[in-house]
Amino acid sequence: MTATTSGSDTGRLTTALDPTLQRMLLEPRWERAAPWRAELDRITRVDLAHVVMLAERGIVRREAAAALLAAVTDLRRRNFGPIEGRPAPRGLYLAYEGYLIETLGEEVGGLLHTGRSRNDLNATCLRIGLREPLAELVLRLIRLELVLLNRGRRYGESVMPAHTHFQPAVPITYGHYLVGQAGALAREVEALLSAGDGLASCPLGAGAVGGTSIPIDASRTAELLGFAAPVPNSVDAVAARDLVLRILAAAATLGVLLSRVATDLLLWSTEEFGLLRLPDDLVGSSSMMPQKRNPFVLEHVRGKASAALGAFVAAATAMRGEPYTNSISVGTEATGHVWDALSESTEATTILVKVLSGTTVNASAMERRANDGMTAATAIAEEMVRRGVPFRRAHHEVGLAVRLVLDGAAGSLGEVLADRGHFEAPEDVPDDAARVCAAADYGGGPGPRSRAWAVTQARRSATAHRARLNTWTASWRDADERLARAVAEITGTSPV
Repeated sequence: MTATTSGSDTGRLTTALDPTLQRMLLEPRWERAAPWRAELDRITRVDLAHVVMLAERGIVRREAAAALLAAVTDLRRRNFGPIEGRPAPRGLYLAYEGYLIETLGEEVGGLLHTGRSRNDLNATCLRIGLREPLAELVLRLIRLELVLLNRGRRYGESVMPAHTHFQPAVPITYGHYLVGQAGALAREVEALLSAGDGLASCPLGAGAVGGTSIPIDASRTAELLGFAAPVPNSVDAVAARDLVLRILAAAATLGVLLSRVATDLLLWSTEEFGLLRLPDDLVGSSSMMPQKRNPFVLEHVRGKASAALGAFVAAATAMRGEPYTNSISVGTEATGHVWDALSESTEATTILVKVLSGTTVNASAMERRANDGMTAATAIAEEMVRRGVPFRRAHHEVGLAVRLVLDGAAGSLGEVLADRGHFEAPEDVPDDAARVCAAADYGGGPGPRSRAWAVTQARRSATAHRARLNTWTASWRDADERLARAVAEITGTSPV
């Protein structure tokens, strides 16, 4: 047989890494679409709404507004090509405004900044820019919620040991564990959605910090840009970036959860545990050791999940001690950390969705470990309590029985406890992990009724989260359509 040198067949592994994860984790990150284009996309969207409002209020002539709107729309259609390479000694916005003045003349191009500052413009663009990455993260998290619930139902009776202090503790099921993670994840999604509610207020109209004497209509621009209302106070509008801190705080807490789940999956997929097995397209090989199957994607989860925590610390550090007004430290340096934090959190979530969806469960090994670890010991003590033995005495008696079995002085817990008169026969002792799980229907245990209730609650949360996300995205789409119609009405063109 001819040896293969294909990167997808290492001998030990027969398939390549999942294509999505390969692009995400292994391929070089060549420069993507220039960030300045994304910034100009947000700026010009705000400009379209601002000019429409100025024309509707009679602050600028409709003919001048139409020329401005047509020029801005043309720039957007040309992907801002005419701006590329222009000198920007005072920033991108003024380079862009300078182009409009050169093209349209000062009498028209110079109208764009009427009743506005870069301060309220930047604060507004930040909120618009956060919409898509935050919505994408929430969408991926909802998918993770559903994967956890679906796999939780599938493995609802796959008995395994729960661990405390890295030692086998009591019997649960793998499905029970996954549904527990879904419950925790629901709270993290709720926190992100609550933080994202801050995106509904529009800073535009606040000017540099003290509003403007020009009779603008801040509610109209807010409506055209997909906001619910303007920020009522001009100082708060340009000074505050607590929205970023709340998003980062929620993402950082989410990262703690994702990292803990990844740690469990890493441990359980080791040869020593042997409870889970990741498919070949979710593991890597070693360049030197032919036998290796490395679940390295889970290590990426742990690393990526920490990005938001670092971003929160950096952002909060940049903000603290600054005056409560417009500030580069607050508005630029602090907020710059949020983009990578959201991107890394989204990628960590994407990896976990694939891992949990593709992992094979070794149900027999799980149940064997639950029984070999004598995880039924607590349930045995509780049965003795029902028979009239005080719990602390029952605890001692079962502990003694465990020690005798481990020392080889007895064959089973039932044998010891029957000999000591607590049960009529060894077979009366509830020492089977599956039997214990089925009976644990109280206190949120893995029993069938308890588990079904937890699944129902978690599924309701996921449904509610999807509804809130849909409300967000629908309002943004509706605003885009309103803005297009308003621009078309003034320019006399068809809405795009």
